[in-house]
Amino acid sequence: MINSTQSSHFTLSAYFDTGLVQSLYFMIVLFLYVFIVGANMLLIVVICLNRSLHEPMYMFLCSLFVNELFGSSGLFPFLLLQILSDVHTVSVPFCLVQVFCVYTYGSVEFTNLAIMSYDRYLAICHPLQYNTCMTSSKVTLLIAVIWLPPVLAVLVSVCLTASLQLCGSIINQVYCDNYSIIKLSCSDTTVNNIYELVAASITLCAPVSIILYTYIRILKVCFSGSKLTRQKAVSTCTPHLASLLNFFFGSFFIILQSRFNMSSVPNILRIFLSLYFFTCQPLFNPVMYGLNMSKIRIMCKSLLLDFLRISGRFK
Repeated sequence: MINSTQSSHFTLSAYFDTGLVQSLYFMIVLFLYVFIVGANMLLIVVICLNRSLHEPMYMFLCSLFVNELFGSSGLFPFLLLQILSDVHTVSVPFCLVQVFCVYTYGSVEFTNLAIMSYDRYLAICHPLQYNTCMTSSKVTLLIAVIWLPPVLAVLVSVCLTASLQLCGSIINQVYCDNYSIIKLSCSDTTVNNIYELVAASITLCAPVSIILYTYIRILKVCFSGSKLTRQKAVSTCTPHLASLLNFFFGSFFIILQSRFNMSSVPNILRIFLSLYFFTCQPLFNPVMYGLNMSKIRIMCKSLLLDFLRISGRFK
């Protein structure tokens, strides 16, 4: 358990004190967090309040935006406190909670994108059967699949990490990550390593298989279908493909940061690489979907105009 560790706190060594620049970093991170919360909350409210958007595609989008809020809220408030702090330490229990939030966010994000690719596959390749296939009960089941398996898998991983006896307390990151904690262990980590390998394989293989299969089928329909079919496929799949590419770039940076020696890389670049996944994805998705999907764009404009109109009356 946690009390078997030799230290009750971890030290995050990737931070550096830079005086006035430190305040600038705080303002930048605060602005990013406020924008992420505002943009994702706006789209969640728009989807929930408008019955015309209570369709499978938008329900999966709503799940995606909820996950962006979950992941950013598990990281950004902590970053803001650490930037202003002179001592960059974090308690072991809180560190494990952050590991749970960060890893759950990444796993849910990938699963959500895979389910969304399946939804696009049905809409493009089987449009006549779409409504019979995507019933409300099936949408509910798919949203449960998006969240429950990743949450349980990460929870088991965190519990295994919490049982380790640690002989170090220095994490060379700006936030807590599971692999760095396992490297500090002076007890046997065989079970942890095997579980991480199996869980990572399942977490990666299942979504990747769904994404590859669905887009191969979508490409076949595009090449054999009419020009109108190709235009529909491009318009509905472009935001999703862009989000997938951004996700893969972020994941690549995370793997690069955790698995290889980055001591020769400038510290500011290492921090940027480690935060890209948790910053760009929550920023990118609401902007991309909000601008590219006409229904959401129109509803957002209407909601903002109503808000400004009401605000003007109270002045």
